[in-house]
Amino acid sequence: MHRFSVWAPGRGRVELVADGRRLAMTPVDRGWWEVSDDNARAGTRYGYSLDGGEVRPDPRSASQPDGVLGISEVVDHGAYVWTDAGWKGMPLAGAVLYELHTGTFTPRGAFDGIIERLPHLVALGVDAIELMPVAEFSGDRGWGYDGVDLFAPHHAYGGPAGLKRLVDACHRSGLAVVMDVVYNHLGPAGNFLAEFGPYFSDRHHTGWGAGFDFDGPASDEVRRFVLDNALMWIRDYHIDGLRLDAVHAIADLTPVHVLEQLANEVEALGTELKRATFVIAESDLNDPRFVRGRDAGGYGLDAAWSDDWHHAMHSTLTGERTGYYEDFGSLEILAKALRQGWAYDGEWSAHRQKLRGGSTSGIPAHAFVIALQNHDQVGNRAAGDRLGALVQEGALKAASALLLTSPFTPLLFQGEEWAASSPFQYFTDHADPGLGKAVSEGRRREFARFGWDPDRVPDPQDPRTFDRSKLVWGELDEPFHQRMLDWYRELVRLRRRLAAPRGSAGESVQVRVDAEAQTVAFERDGISVRVNLGVHDWVCPISGGDRLLMASEAAIRPNGGSLCVPPSSVVILESSIAGD
Repeated sequence: MHRFSVWAPGRGRVELVADGRRLAMTPVDRGWWEVSDDNARAGTRYGYSLDGGEVRPDPRSASQPDGVLGISEVVDHGAYVWTDAGWKGMPLAGAVLYELHTGTFTPRGAFDGIIERLPHLVALGVDAIELMPVAEFSGDRGWGYDGVDLFAPHHAYGGPAGLKRLVDACHRSGLAVVMDVVYNHLGPAGNFLAEFGPYFSDRHHTGWGAGFDFDGPASDEVRRFVLDNALMWIRDYHIDGLRLDAVHAIADLTPVHVLEQLANEVEALGTELKRATFVIAESDLNDPRFVRGRDAGGYGLDAAWSDDWHHAMHSTLTGERTGYYEDFGSLEILAKALRQGWAYDGEWSAHRQKLRGGSTSGIPAHAFVIALQNHDQVGNRAAGDRLGALVQEGALKAASALLLTSPFTPLLFQGEEWAASSPFQYFTDHADPGLGKAVSEGRRREFARFGWDPDRVPDPQDPRTFDRSKLVWGELDEPFHQRMLDWYRELVRLRRRLAAPRGSAGESVQVRVDAEAQTVAFERDGISVRVNLGVHDWVCPISGGDRLLMASEAAIRPNGGSLCVPPSSVVILESSIAGD
């Protein structure tokens, strides 16, 4: 027997349609309908008919074997036998994250394919994988940010059972799992929520469509829908942390913001389960409220992405100044980002034509997640080209050295560790040709604002766009890619030796730049990273006790009281004080 319930306020009749059986549901409190089916069990296929209309999937469907337009499948979460009883989670402070896309990370394009590559990630030394969204979205391939069945792991990836196998295997390997979730909007294809109830707001809109109504009439149930989804990932799938997509697009005017409520409930569930949990926000507002404690008037989220760190580094290395890169490019801006994560902390933004950001004072350094590459900054380029396609090996090593010695929480993007040559492009698989065409044309218009040639924008609907984006693991046998992988592995090992970040962002870090010579000296906790982005040798004085830990070129060696850092290279030194 299985008990079914669905929120459908304002409906006069709701029926459960399960394996061809049609059962009338009973209205209960606050717009909910319920019925028990003695014949239903795990695997039963079902949906709901509203006032005699077409059968729709359950808004809280745990599985969609036939995709977003199919009906739902009953899942018994208690049937899976977990082997991670000893796993207690992972604190975010000190961690190295690794973002990946399930469909392109391996040739199999599924959760089980990731399991096969876990030894590679363990050898790399990362602490957690961060899965791009896996909630059921339109078609068999896509980024996942247009999901519509938020409780159902994507059918093409392996569904609920496949995700549980992956998380279990990660925990056995000592890796945590972070889930990227989208609570600012739903995708267009297969989005039937509005038929069930007032899930969406006519007052708050996002750049991708209507936003969830978290503060209007009946919004308590809408909030519960999202909050229960967040808790489900942690409870039923043993997920360790959540990354919330584009929280700046989540509108809520209630006294307790839904993000604050989410952070509080996730923390409480983690305590109940005796596991460490955390929540990371993605926002381009540089708003400290997201990560300040609730006692200080913040929402209490554990960390926020810092796009500024990426933009400052990328524009310095590549010289790009179009779009939002017009706010970056100088070494002074880079130095500020290296020190405190956000370069804009209440200063005028020429690109936005307004003041941007707030103070980082009092925010722990690990609360800033930084990246040299991620799905947004690679995939939202016209051709999806990675940094390795834009700069030389020395610059790549220099930037990664600054990333992995920073006091912030570093995030790597799949294949970055070996400078993968495959691009990461935007791909979709919408069955509706009109929707597919609209997406393709929208991308071309968007990229025109960056001054990029629209003809370089690949068609998201073309399967070849997806195929091009898959990692080519055979590259690991090639000398250049092997050198980069060795470099990243050594950097991660070095990071393990560094003292845990102390105090707020900006403390215990010193950065000196020379705009004319194009040099950067970054120091923290007895480690000095010296980067030469100029065209002339940089001769740095060193003390007799300074020890060379890493160098981007094997020929770089101390010479008496100095060290010559050639153009486009980096060295990492341990000071004599740290070594005593």
